[in-house]
Amino acid sequence: MFGLSELAVILIVVIAVILAKKGPELARSAGKSARILKAEARAMKEEENEAAADTPPRVIPGETAVPGTGTTTPGTERPSAPAPERTGRTGGTPPQDGRP
Repeated sequence: MFGLSELAVILIVVIAVILAKKGPELARSAGKSARILKAEARAMKEEENEAAADTPPRVIPGETAVPGTGTTTPGTERPSAPAPERTGRTGGTPPQDGRP
């Protein structure tokens, strides 16, 4: 009676009729959803930028921060503490002063 190709054509016609009635409504709602999503993403990005601006600047040991700017000025770095001297020798080259 009906073959597979005839059923496929009927199904395509039915889908086309349904889309003709509901297509503009579906497209409109999809556009609204996309605008809302874009606005929310933009708001989240602005919120992250504001949160980053509110955090105090990170001061690295050995630098002096200029109040209000969060930057260091050249020449105001404090000298770092000397490195602790290693006492235990684990091999390698012998010391220069003749100690074992």
